[in-house]
Amino acid sequence: MRQRFDGRSCAALIAMAASTLLLSGCGIIFQNHEKRADATLLPTPGSATRGTVTLIERADGVQISYNLAGMPPNSEHALQVHERGDCIVTSQPDAAGPVFALAGDRKRSSSRAEGDLANIRSDANGAATGFIVATDVSLDGVRSVVSRAILLHGDASDPYVIGPHSAGPALACGVIRQ
Repeated sequence: MRQRFDGRSCAALIAMAASTLLLSGCGIIFQNHEKRADATLLPTPGSATRGTVTLIERADGVQISYNLAGMPPNSEHALQVHERGDCIVTSQPDAAGPVFALAGDRKRSSSRAEGDLANIRSDANGAATGFIVATDVSLDGVRSVVSRAILLHGDASDPYVIGPHSAGPALACGVIRQ
């Protein structure tokens, strides 16, 4: 037995196929694409500290995951974003510049620098793994940390002191890349 299709049936089938294809394509276009950036931290001269940092922008801020090793055991260190994406500390110790802060915030002495992310603690093996959520930075716009340097310093930081040496010398440095 042969089935016959009239013009209306064919048109209905074509319209249904086209709408299915169109809607499946919209899913790809309107998916929630997360903004992500990464940095590989390499040791500065005289240090053995290295690791990775991943930044993912979420609704509540930028989630910064870190996996670091080679730090002094059971010690506290500042994780900071600096103004310039330059980790050439062999010839210029201040190549990365000061801790990232918006120009208006630098003028207020009691203002916390946006780039002063957190103090992290190494375990008995000199490693630290975890994450923090930074609400003061982003991966685009005026508060973007992309293409800036992220440093792990030798000491903990005071969040209200803005300057290149507020947390001691850098142990490791990496440039944040998307």
